[in-house]
Amino acid sequence: MRRLFYKGQLADRIQITGSDAHHLMHVMRAKPGQEIVVVDDMGKVGRMVMVAFSADAVTLDLKEELKADTESPLELILAQCLLKADKMDTVVQKAVELGATGVLPICSRNCVVRYDAKKAENRRIRWQKIADEAAKQCGRTALIEVRPIASLASFCEAVQQEGLDVVFCYENEEQETAKACLQKLAGGRIVLLVGPEGGFTLEEAAAITAAGGHSVTLGPRILRAETAAIAGLSIVQYEKGDLGS
Repeated sequence: MRRLFYKGQLADRIQITGSDAHHLMHVMRAKPGQEIVVVDDMGKVGRMVMVAFSADAVTLDLKEELKADTESPLELILAQCLLKADKMDTVVQKAVELGATGVLPICSRNCVVRYDAKKAENRRIRWQKIADEAAKQCGRTALIEVRPIASLASFCEAVQQEGLDVVFCYENEEQETAKACLQKLAGGRIVLLVGPEGGFTLEEAAAITAAGGHSVTLGPRILRAETAAIAGLSIVQYEKGDLGS
């Protein structure tokens, strides 16, 4: 059943406007009597029926509230170094499906792509739309934020200042496994840092470690950057979140 996120609180009757209303009326060709799942700003979920249509709004009546909280108990942020466009799109989508609570695009030395300010914002908007659509598709009860692109240096500075638990996937790490590292972390908030296609330089790895990051290996095989992101998110959610429950 189609899922929408509503900016407001569920009530016996609500109105959907804007792009969601346009999608219902002109893309889905919705008719009175059809049902839809709506999630409000507080994470409440309701099964609602469409009862009326106007030029720019769809009116819905609440049929029942649903107990459908699908959010992980872990606050998991993916800090992903920029990848080529289609790969970055995929990583953002899969991060949402795997329960990430935020995506932070990072510009590091070996990133193949570089954006000026205008293009960077256009990309962020695109990734946010992908994240929103993925949240609807996979049944999330909260939308996630795709943040503006940050430099690796500013990321390291924030890690130091805020004392964040950062786990970064590093191809030169041979000893510390992700599982062993995660078992040492007691907090409910983890930042997973994944490098670009060219990986991290030695200087970057040293800077991340100096800021408090924990380097881990994802196994004996060299993974593509997009594979590392998906594998890393899955491992963290299995060990600390809700995939192992």
